Amino acid sequence: QVQLVESGGGLVQPGGSLRLSCAAFGSIVRINTMAWYRQASGKQREVVAQITSGSSTNYADSVKGRFTISRDNAKRTVYLQMNSLKPEDTALYYCNADVTYYTGSYNVRDDYWGQGTQVTVSS
Repeated sequence: QVQLVESGGGLVQPGGSLRLSCAAFGSIVRINTMAWYRQASGKQREVVAQITSGSSTNYADSVKGRFTISRDNAKRTVYLQMNSLKPEDTALYYCNADVTYYTGSYNVRDDYWGQGTQVTVSS
């Protein structure tokens, strides 16, 4: 019913920048909070940044001042601008969205995840 498609990951040197994008597809009525999570090898998934439908944002302490989350509601897309990247930012990054969609008969609200995009910070 709903798909989240991520793009923008890759290999970057320390101090570099990357921009991740995540677009939502489907019979979407409304997208509520959107977020980026990451999971490094051998570690638990952690939230990186969140943005509400009203564009209020929250960040993990480890990325404050370096990462910026934003959204374009018309494009149903959330972005993560990552600057001053560090090796410890290396992880698989996942998009998450709280979405209300139309089944054809009624609305359903559910939580969706993208497939993940790899970010590697290394010299």
